[in-house]
Amino acid sequence: MLFLEDMAVRILDTPIDYLKGVGPERAVVLKREVAVHTFNDLLHYFPYRYVDRSRFTKVDELVEAQVYVQLCGKFSKVEEVGQGRSRRLTAVFSDDTGSVEVIWFNATKWIKDYIKAGETYVLFDKPGIFNGRFSFTHPELETLADYLSSGKQGFQALYNTSEKMKQKGLDSRAIHRLVNQLLLQLRPEDVIEILPAYLLEQYKLPDRYTALVHIHQPPSLQEQHQATRRMKFEELFILQLQLVRLRLLRTKEQGIIFDKLGDYFNRFYNEYLPFELTEAQKRVLKEIRKDTLAGAQMNRLLQGDVGSGKTMVALLTMLMGIDNGFQAALMAPTEILAQQHFEGIAGLVEPMGIRTALLTGSVKGKKRREILQGLADGEIHLLVGTHALIEPAVIFSNLGIVVIDEQHRFGVAQRARLREKSRLPPHILVMTATPIPRSLAMVFYGDLDYSVIDELPPGRKPVKTVHKTDAQRLAVYGFLREEIRKGRQVYIVYPLIEESEKSDLASLMEGYESICTAFPRPEYQVSVVHGKMKPDIKELEMQRFVRHQTHIMVATTVIEVGVNVPNASVMVIENAERFGLSQLHQLRGRVGRGAEQSYCILMTGMKLSRESRVRIQTMCETNDGFKVSEVDLDLRGPGDIEGTQQSGDIRLKVANLASDKAILEEARNAAIRLLETDPALENEEHMGLRYYFHNHAQLKKDWSQVL
Repeated sequence: MLFLEDMAVRILDTPIDYLKGVGPERAVVLKREVAVHTFNDLLHYFPYRYVDRSRFTKVDELVEAQVYVQLCGKFSKVEEVGQGRSRRLTAVFSDDTGSVEVIWFNATKWIKDYIKAGETYVLFDKPGIFNGRFSFTHPELETLADYLSSGKQGFQALYNTSEKMKQKGLDSRAIHRLVNQLLLQLRPEDVIEILPAYLLEQYKLPDRYTALVHIHQPPSLQEQHQATRRMKFEELFILQLQLVRLRLLRTKEQGIIFDKLGDYFNRFYNEYLPFELTEAQKRVLKEIRKDTLAGAQMNRLLQGDVGSGKTMVALLTMLMGIDNGFQAALMAPTEILAQQHFEGIAGLVEPMGIRTALLTGSVKGKKRREILQGLADGEIHLLVGTHALIEPAVIFSNLGIVVIDEQHRFGVAQRARLREKSRLPPHILVMTATPIPRSLAMVFYGDLDYSVIDELPPGRKPVKTVHKTDAQRLAVYGFLREEIRKGRQVYIVYPLIEESEKSDLASLMEGYESICTAFPRPEYQVSVVHGKMKPDIKELEMQRFVRHQTHIMVATTVIEVGVNVPNASVMVIENAERFGLSQLHQLRGRVGRGAEQSYCILMTGMKLSRESRVRIQTMCETNDGFKVSEVDLDLRGPGDIEGTQQSGDIRLKVANLASDKAILEEARNAAIRLLETDPALENEEHMGLRYYFHNHAQLKKDWSQVL
């Protein structure tokens, strides 16, 4: 049996300060800028791309937007020009197809001595254009003889760097030299293999040492692909092990059983249900019913577009709990959304004798004490609230089901605190209106089962989305007047990236003034809402719109979540190119809640970037939130998509969830099979994995409890 203590501390634990070429100052920058503290950190600071140094580019093949090229030729007209700080060395570099200018501002004496007439050199750098001609500034330079003996003829890695790193001479080439220096010292026995041999064989993966060397120094394109695939698999496999293990542990933990559907559920379903459920809603309820009968805690993610009926599924789930003698709680991220949920739910269930309450930060004094007492003695069956629900003073008599709306607004720790408010962990249903691609859900919600409501209730008409430019603004205003004459209401939303950005706030207020001019009183009433307003004034303005006392609401994205006005039929999004796809889709979901045809108008300037055009086109072509989220993932990557940071701060170094979905599936399946046979990683073939989890700082706690 191989024990953890047999795995000695290796060279890779050496502080980065002691690597030749680093030194104290560079070490500080590496630690601060890219979290490279040890040799191991540098070894795992992977290249972001590669350049092919196996061939030479001819001068007449140079084109704009090339990243790095390699030329072979000779120098002529080497001369120093300018005085003082403007002093520089210039030269003409030529091959048999043409010539380019090369410029040096530093180390000019050394370069001048290095360049010999008639000698053939290899020049490697990113080309620029000056006065209409290609030129190079401070290129990597060596004689052809040195190049041929250096082993650089393959693929060279490029590394991300920051301005502060470059100020200390740590550009991509310098990082490459440091990595090469490290690899010269590294032996196969210094790298502990963490994947079991049977996985390497099954998925045809190189061993860890070979993969790490080849990812930095690929002998060929094929070997670079193999090395990268190995490290992607490892990264995703480690992550899935944690999530799958957590999920398995929860299935073994004793949970509450809802063994009957009683009077509350059946009466509501038969007598009070405001509309017939869709087949998707019925399917999800069957999945939830199965979970709550299993004797283990339910942890289920419920995805569905705005208006798909998630809240009705949540209410029916809470009624299951109340039928079985348990209390239910629904937690929302804002007071506005909590109030909206409470009013809707209370109006539906209180006629049946179910006692409900609303608990938010603004509920004070006697009212708050009465609610807390009602929860503690079990008189309150269903509580709706904000994060106030997780405060220590909130004690339930018998909490059985918790629904969390808009999960991305809450942290994992808050979710865990709700679980502790019952002797047995209550069932948890997490709802999100931010559609998440399957690959993201597997990573960020991998410890949860998940359901999808993929159809809208009958009678809902898809929102028509159109793109208009500033030149068409008068026609847009004419259309808004027509909708208002029909009795409809309009949202006009302006971007506000940060509430403190004065320019954005000024843009909003200028927009509000121009709208008031185009839609004058008393014929039209316009309200304005933004995050800098006092809460009571903001609530007043929102309520005026809800009560149809204003025709137009000019707002920032504060209305993205929390306003439900079925009469609003038009959403105008100004400067739509400044919004991400997820946010555009969320804003569009504010309309289309009634039976009338609704519209989303995306206003932009004439000049749009390629990505902006793709976003606008996607919005106009589909209302499917999952298609929108897939495009968003492809455009922006997982780190920027709202609603995904649920399992701690997960940062993938090499895997890409947009392009590595197949590897993710393989990694998850492998993790499931492994944990089914060796859940504690006790087998000798899994000692490398056990070592890994015991020696990574972020996992030093019992790794199976990582949330």
